[in-house]
Amino acid sequence: MARTLISSGSPFETLAGYSRAVVDGDWCWVAGSTGYDPVTRDMPDDVATQAANALKTIEAALVEGGFALADTVRVTYYITDPAYWDEMVPVIGSAFGTIRPAATCLVCQLIKPEMKIEIEVTAKRRG
Repeated sequence: MARTLISSGSPFETLAGYSRAVVDGDWCWVAGSTGYDPVTRDMPDDVATQAANALKTIEAALVEGGFALADTVRVTYYITDPAYWDEMVPVIGSAFGTIRPAATCLVCQLIKPEMKIEIEVTAKRRG
């Protein structure tokens, strides 16, 4: 199977030279996705809505590549404040509670000050 590049249409992908996701065989790597609304490109103020938006972007990329969110085997969360953990857990728990991928959460600085969370996933297509 050929390598497939997936774009969400974000202007940042072209500007920075990256793909929203890359599919190679049975694997899909989804780039770190932040909380911009996938339709309006607005950034909400709260981390829970940002997390939900990031997950919508991720799921759309997975589906376009022939995967489902349930194929996620690894997820990494990057948050800018440890206090955001309690606010985002209901959102990520709702998305990944039954999937239970290997996960890591890091507290770090993100590229833009309005970004409170970034999420990236790796998925493996099931047979």
